[in-house]
Amino acid sequence: MAVSLGTGHHFSKPVQDKVTLLAGLGVEGDAHMGATDQHLFHKRKNPDQPNLRQVHLIHAELLDTVAAAGFTVGPGELGENVTTRGVDLLGLPTGTRLRLGGEAVIEVTGLRNPCVQIDRYQKGLQKQLMDKDAEGRLIRKSGVMAIVLTGGVVHPGDVIQVDLPPEPHRALEPV
Repeated sequence: MAVSLGTGHHFSKPVQDKVTLLAGLGVEGDAHMGATDQHLFHKRKNPDQPNLRQVHLIHAELLDTVAAAGFTVGPGELGENVTTRGVDLLGLPTGTRLRLGGEAVIEVTGLRNPCVQIDRYQKGLQKQLMDKDAEGRLIRKSGVMAIVLTGGVVHPGDVIQVDLPPEPHRALEPV
């Protein structure tokens, strides 16, 4: 549905006409691009940690849900690089490969952990991005993270092909 990138460490990322994914690094020009984790909090804890958060994807259905709860959030405003529609991102197993457009291939590494910055953006929004299951376990709804296996240019409206990993599948965990 949309592609976004941010050159600085700001919460939201401006929507673009296209983004270029670079193998092993992430979104060209994005503040989170790099072989090591560029998230400022993670970088302070372990500057040599591999970057499993090169590309952030959020499903547009989440934006629809928060809009129904009275929040106004558009593509890129939660810091994602790719806003999808029609792909059950949160239901994918770890290691799922997504082909974006004709060239780029990314591999899903885990869930984004909703942080306090979400409430700084819009008070009460963070609660909309979390839930509890029947056993009381936290459900994170703020998208998935991925690494770039094969680079390429990605445009809004590009087709996304989902390739599941071999079974047994592993559920996504926060990265």
